[in-house]
Amino acid sequence: MSAILRQVARAAPRQSRFLSTSQVSRKDLVQDMYLRELKAYKPAPQAKDAHLAHVKSYKAPSSPTPPALPADLASELAAYDAQEPGSAPATTASAETTTVTGDAAAEFLAHLEADIPKEVHH
Repeated sequence: MSAILRQVARAAPRQSRFLSTSQVSRKDLVQDMYLRELKAYKPAPQAKDAHLAHVKSYKAPSSPTPPALPADLASELAAYDAQEPGSAPATTASAETTTVTGDAAAEFLAHLEADIPKEVHH
């Protein structure tokens, strides 16, 4: 057995000579083509007026007109002074629709106070 180990030990240095520790450099053709095209790319120059299609021109808003005083200011002030405070113009149509009769209110309250019938489960 020692003879076999001696032969293997003698053969090991010879075999290690054939193995190299450096890697073989391989060229990546696709990467080279990609980098070459990136370097050769030149974007098209933009026109000087290209931004005008995206930007609106600014125009200042028109100045507001001052409020105009009524021509008959004295008569309107006199009519305002003649009104009694707290009296508003009466609207009869809206007052009639909003009143509720006592019978309708009593029926509604009775409906709210009524017991809710319980469901019978079998």
